[in-house]
Amino acid sequence: MKLITAIIRESKLDEVREALIENEITRITIVRVSGHGQQKEADIYRGKKVVPNLTPKVKIEIAVNDEFVDITVNAILRAAKSNSTGAVGDGKIFISNLEECIRIRTEETGNKAI
Repeated sequence: MKLITAIIRESKLDEVREALIENEITRITIVRVSGHGQQKEADIYRGKKVVPNLTPKVKIEIAVNDEFVDITVNAILRAAKSNSTGAVGDGKIFISNLEECIRIRTEETGNKAI
């Protein structure tokens, strides 16, 4: 089991959701976040170093069984890119091992709970 965490542009959320649904990935969690990556270095304004503002993004978390990792990642990659080559600020995908998953309603565990 894996936990896939993707941080993407807010404007790409609908496209990513549609791509996931097309690939039968329907159970996702979405959180609005803000952060700063490589979009812009700190500027010097009137002799003072000015740190850039935080950029609004969307964080998507998806718990998947191992056989769905590549399908999920590829769907996100295709839908989240700004153009065919991508652009700074398109986001990142993190894949973590998921030690356990428990469905509260039925108390199922592991792959069945996902």
